[in-house]
Amino acid sequence: MVKGIERFSLEGKCALVTGGAKGIGRAIGEAMSAAGASVIVADMDLREAEKTAAALGGSAIALEVTDAKAVEAAVAGLEALDTLINNAGIVHNGPSTEIDIAAWERVIDVNLSGVFRTARAFGRAMVARGKGSVISTSSICGQVPVWPQPQAAYNAAKAGVNLVTKSLAVEWARSGVRVNAVAPGYTATELTLAGRSKPEWYNVWLDRTPMGRLADPD
Repeated sequence: MVKGIERFSLEGKCALVTGGAKGIGRAIGEAMSAAGASVIVADMDLREAEKTAAALGGSAIALEVTDAKAVEAAVAGLEALDTLINNAGIVHNGPSTEIDIAAWERVIDVNLSGVFRTARAFGRAMVARGKGSVISTSSICGQVPVWPQPQAAYNAAKAGVNLVTKSLAVEWARSGVRVNAVAPGYTATELTLAGRSKPEWYNVWLDRTPMGRLADPD
């Protein structure tokens, strides 16, 4: 029986993190690298992805999760990927009565359809091999409508991520592929920077968080 910290070793494993250049994505990459995994940092910003990859001793690729062809191309040569971390995401804050439909569609495309595109593309190879793990970054916003910032598109996308995760989990379970999601609360990243700069939002976040502080990405 494997004992102690060795149980969590990722030696010999390969993991790809979308949106991995900064924030939670980078912290995930750092943790997986520390556990022994070979990490591929996938991000729209290739320059930042390369910086992060260099710090992790991994590699970097440019990836736009809304581009189906780009996602399929990323799979080429990575059929033996052990773990996919679906972390790429954006947010749009604005009243639902005023949000431009293009903005709504962009949030849904990145945060929900992007998760499905990458999970499906890499999942095919995992199902064929009979093993693999897909982990998506959801949010508390997928379970409750947070306040006071208006962000119906983000909330809807994360709620969708939760059910896509459950659906793929039961669909691929007998193939030996595990599908899970993690739903962080407010975290001090660039994604929440705009909100943290507004006391009328930030003070409510802190008041409604039992520990009275935001999480650190690590």
